[in-house]
Amino acid sequence: MRKYILSFVALLAFVVGFAASSIFSHPIKPAHSMKVTGIGGIFFKCKDPHAMKEWYNKHLGMEAGPYGAKLEWYTEPDSTKKGVTMWTPFKETTTHFEPSTKDFMINYRVDDLDGMLEAMKKEGVTICDSVETVEYGKFVHVMDPEGNKIELWEPK
Repeated sequence: MRKYILSFVALLAFVVGFAASSIFSHPIKPAHSMKVTGIGGIFFKCKDPHAMKEWYNKHLGMEAGPYGAKLEWYTEPDSTKKGVTMWTPFKETTTHFEPSTKDFMINYRVDDLDGMLEAMKKEGVTICDSVETVEYGKFVHVMDPEGNKIELWEPK
């Protein structure tokens, strides 16, 4: 009986290993050359954004202003270049995530927003709005196949 159990465990380990190597060794190729370079922000709905900011400040040391907390980091190739990832709670009644019905939205940093947007239009991706340019970069919103609104940001 023990021999059969060991054989089964060995076979299971082989199958899991083969499946894992198949999944991880063959990445899906993007349809275009533009890419995401990082997470620019995480936004989510909650009942009381002010209380949520206070809790995260008290327990996790995240000091949040009117737009949320800036989580600073430095790029690997050039340690003098600072970047930020925003963490922002929104009132649960916000319409900012529409047309998505989800309670969160992720902001992705990109290196060529215009090029990526042009390619996405050709690929039939749903574009929610037009590019907005502000002092710290350009933004646009798109929808993924499961109805998640995504914010794309090309920092200045």
